[in-house]
Amino acid sequence: MLLRIRDIDRYDDRDVICVNLVESFDRLMAFIEKHLDDPFFLEGTQRVSIRNKMFREVCSNLLMHREFSNAFPAKLIIDRKGVRTENSNRPNGFGEIDPGDFSPFPKNPIISKFFREIGLADELGSGVRNISKYMEFYSDEKPHFLEGNVFKLMLHMQPRTSDQASDQASDQASDQASDQASDQATQKILIFCKTAKSMKEIQDFAGYKHRTHFAKNILTPLIESGQLALTIPETPKHKEQKYVAKPI
Repeated sequence: MLLRIRDIDRYDDRDVICVNLVESFDRLMAFIEKHLDDPFFLEGTQRVSIRNKMFREVCSNLLMHREFSNAFPAKLIIDRKGVRTENSNRPNGFGEIDPGDFSPFPKNPIISKFFREIGLADELGSGVRNISKYMEFYSDEKPHFLEGNVFKLMLHMQPRTSDQASDQASDQASDQASDQASDQATQKILIFCKTAKSMKEIQDFAGYKHRTHFAKNILTPLIESGQLALTIPETPKHKEQKYVAKPI
């Protein structure tokens, strides 16, 4: 695994993994958690980690479907373009995979069954579908799955950097200052949401810069207190979800 943000000729961070499959999975996930952000995401009223949900699939697929008789090393690289993986493969075809129209083919059935038994994988083909599903929360660009003698996956998402961390801290400080007038802000939001509004519309209206802070400290309490209702309550994470003030 490599991180290449500043030093693109060599690396900023790396981990060479030469252990069993379960420990390999844990170290892959630790590297991901270290270098990639986890955007705020609600499933009902419960926050879940979509980064971990998505990369559970990426990392398990990288290990389950590798052609172990091939000396080509499996790779996971995070750079300025996003995240990409490369893996030796026994192809069932050649070219780009369409997540909406493909026939999954087991590369290592015994290993796949073992991963399912210990909860690191689901049914065959679910990885491609879940990666595509959660990727929309990171980028407008779809993931690319390229089948060949080397299986390649490309995810267009930005890694965490020290500059981003500084900007985030600054935004959070600004948002926390805005919270001092939270009661007044709440009333303004409820008036604004007499007609249904998206989360971004409410955030922009209320003047909050940091999405996670706004969702956790402003939007979620309004939902949990019953002051705001979801327009699509049966699918809380729907991309067309909006919020409307309940009449008093």
